[in-house]
Amino acid sequence: MLITRIERFLRETGMPWTKFGRLATHDPRFVQDLRNGRSPRVATTKRVEHFMNNYREDARANQFFS
Repeated sequence: MLITRIERFLRETGMPWTKFGRLATHDPRFVQDLRNGRSPRVATTKRVEHFMNNYREDARANQFFS
């Protein structure tokens, strides 16, 4: 489930859920809505997964070059 992957991402990064929603979907309530049962569209799921993958890649690259 998408919310499970998001919750893991939030724990790994320490990112607040409202910031995640703003950055990934331009909706600060996105994560809370998922927690309350909202089902995102396929395109939204892909966009969120893409955001998480890019964020992790950028974090690894910054770690390597720091």
